[in-house]
Amino acid sequence: MRHESRRMKRMARSHRRKKTSGMNLTSLMDVFTILVFFLLTNTSSNEALEPPKVITLPDSVVETKPRETVTLMVTDEEILVESNSVIATEEVINSEETVIEAIKQAMIAELNKALLVAQAGDEEAAGDEAVKQRPPEVNILADRTIPFSLLKKVMSSCTEAGYTKVSLAVIQKASQG
Repeated sequence: MRHESRRMKRMARSHRRKKTSGMNLTSLMDVFTILVFFLLTNTSSNEALEPPKVITLPDSVVETKPRETVTLMVTDEEILVESNSVIATEEVINSEETVIEAIKQAMIAELNKALLVAQAGDEEAAGDEAVKQRPPEVNILADRTIPFSLLKKVMSSCTEAGYTKVSLAVIQKASQG
């Protein structure tokens, strides 16, 4: 026969009566807080341009990510500068002119933004003496089915407006090699 002390009996009784408490959620909440913070900080610095659903960009093997510049979109129905409709695509296709005045004027109106972005890029590369003042840039998002004659008119209009660096947006494929 085993004799247990009163203290041992009391401890055993209280141990049996204790219900298992719920899960400790403190650690789980810490992990979710860190996850939410990570997602919020990384989604705001999205570097890639998101083309609208009406535009299917061509594929290309590119190494550099696009910078934030003035954006010109060419859809089947219209041409947009910074999401503002400028002219109908059909009018540009039917036009005999190489430089489209409506596009040129809309691009001149956005020239201040392009120059501010170029200056911000210069400040980042201020340590490099070989870097001159960057020219204003424009990114053109055009559907892969858009005829080149239309793109040529759009690019000529951008050049006439003072944009000396014209980039075409593409979908990045994995590089081969």
